[in-house]
Amino acid sequence: MLPVCGGAGAADVVDASTLKGKVLLGYQGWFNYSAFNRKTVVRHIRWMKDYGLDGVLVQRFVGSIAGKRSGGDVLLENIIAGAEQSGRTFAIEYDITGGNLATFGSTLRKDWQYLVDELKVTSHPNYQRHNGKPVLAIWGMGLTEDRHVPHDPAVAKQLIEWFRSQAPAKYQVTYMGGTPARWRTLTKDARPEPGWSEVYQSMDVVQPWTVGRYRNNAGVDKWKEEMIVPDLALAARNKQLYMPVVFPGFSWHNLKKETEKNRIPRNRGEFLWRQAYNAKVAGATVLKIAMFDEVNESTAIFKVAARRQDAPDQGYWLTLDADGAALPSDWYLRLAGEITRMFHGEIPPSPTLPEKPGPPWKAKAGH
Repeated sequence: MLPVCGGAGAADVVDASTLKGKVLLGYQGWFNYSAFNRKTVVRHIRWMKDYGLDGVLVQRFVGSIAGKRSGGDVLLENIIAGAEQSGRTFAIEYDITGGNLATFGSTLRKDWQYLVDELKVTSHPNYQRHNGKPVLAIWGMGLTEDRHVPHDPAVAKQLIEWFRSQAPAKYQVTYMGGTPARWRTLTKDARPEPGWSEVYQSMDVVQPWTVGRYRNNAGVDKWKEEMIVPDLALAARNKQLYMPVVFPGFSWHNLKKETEKNRIPRNRGEFLWRQAYNAKVAGATVLKIAMFDEVNESTAIFKVAARRQDAPDQGYWLTLDADGAALPSDWYLRLAGEITRMFHGEIPPSPTLPEKPGPPWKAKAGH
């Protein structure tokens, strides 16, 4: 996909004290040509305000922590500046894919202490909190591939307990776990050892990874009944917050030429909307949209090239007209704004995709 620029309306300062009703976006920021440019990142966060979005989970890959710190953590500083200027929330989300089995835990603990003590992220008024503690997400525990560490559920549980209750008070967090989609059943993408059930139960927030787990609206509806509804029931019994992950579509043809150019079609936004609607009516109170800026796997929802003729002639670009629809470049920001309004309770859930999503938003009745 090919990002483009632009602007729109306005929204209020987001309440950073609770996850209740929040729709958060994954923010990769790994495109160094733009992530190191403060104006670009600040503009991205301003778009979130313009379209009424709550904030971001800032991805922090365990294998690149040393490089980020030696480089001054420019991306994170830019995110913080943007959040402050536009009143959005932010929280750290570690991705432990590819981490060293022997050292990843100490790396995370030391880096979190650095972020708290040196960069003072949790002291920032825009840092996302819940139940009185800063939110910290760690993504990747329990997935079956060996590159997802740790392999031993006891190691995972020990690390979670440190962050939740054993660390000095200023480092303790509300722990959000990015888990396998099948975390409840310990099947398919989830490691099968029974100890993993205790790991997931120890989390404050469960965020199952669903990107690529279904490909059309029929699959989305089946996922709701077979996965989201029983997942929510288990999370409720465990007194946990359950955060479904939704995504607009998918393609990694640029990485794997043998795969389809438009592997999971966006279908004009119908695919994204149906996932969010299903999550809401099933009873979810929070949501993650994957991702804000992930053009590498074509899950980006920020402004991208709308028409094939807007993209470079060289190579293949998955533009917004790939499904035969004429859409504006900000179409998915607009839909994300409507999804956020739905989770805020500002509009009722509807299975029908909005034909003219805002902004500008229509005033609520009586205002």
